[in-house]
Amino acid sequence: MYHATVPVFRHYLAQMAGIVEKAGRAAMTAQIADSFTASQHFATAAGFTLRITCPLAGRAVPDLPTALAPRMAVARATLGAMKPAEFDGAADRVIQHRAGFTDLEQSAHDFVFLYGMPNFFFHMTMGYAALRASGIPLGKGDFDGFHGYPPDFIFE
Repeated sequence: MYHATVPVFRHYLAQMAGIVEKAGRAAMTAQIADSFTASQHFATAAGFTLRITCPLAGRAVPDLPTALAPRMAVARATLGAMKPAEFDGAADRVIQHRAGFTDLEQSAHDFVFLYGMPNFFFHMTMGYAALRASGIPLGKGDFDGFHGYPPDFIFE
């Protein structure tokens, strides 16, 4: 469970930090319809990284700063301090948690792959989409850190 979560979250938190830096602080108020602002989406995504990994590692979920940059930094540092051995037996755990106003009990597998990862990527994607929709020039490489296209490239 460690390898399915911690390195993935650390990578994408770094991508999020780059997106936030590229977009600039003023752009973080961008939103799509009545959804959260980009800042709120990114903050929620950062929170999900620890809401998912901490129960798997047998840790309490720590309180996070509300400001976006410190929140992402604390999440990355907390994830960076986690060791694979903390996740021994995690696949056999049953996780009790809340999704909105719903109380859930899920196997670790379902918790990670049906709840945690989708929620993390939902909020990261919504923040990214809000920024794109507001005119911030972000590309797929900004999101995933792997794709590269020339600056004037357009899909036809």
